[in-house]
Amino acid sequence: MATRKITISVPEELVESIKERVDARGVSGYIAAAAAHRDAMDRLRELADRLEEEHGAVTDDEQQAALDRIAAIDGWHDEQRSASSETA
Repeated sequence: MATRKITISVPEELVESIKERVDARGVSGYIAAAAAHRDAMDRLRELADRLEEEHGAVTDDEQQAALDRIAAIDGWHDEQRSASSETA
């Protein structure tokens, strides 16, 4: 992905906190990653809003069914990992 240099204003305390975690060159990457994350979350919210307009709100039962399905898939993956580590 192409990059473009920009100037932004960031609270000093935030910059200092970031610098404690990364070297000087890593600050731009850290802030770029944070902005990319926020952009992805905004896009996801926009998609959720469009889907809700088109199909209606997700009910509590539908949400629980989805969470149960995810838990079942996670359990299956855990079993697969256990089985493969036992044979290795």
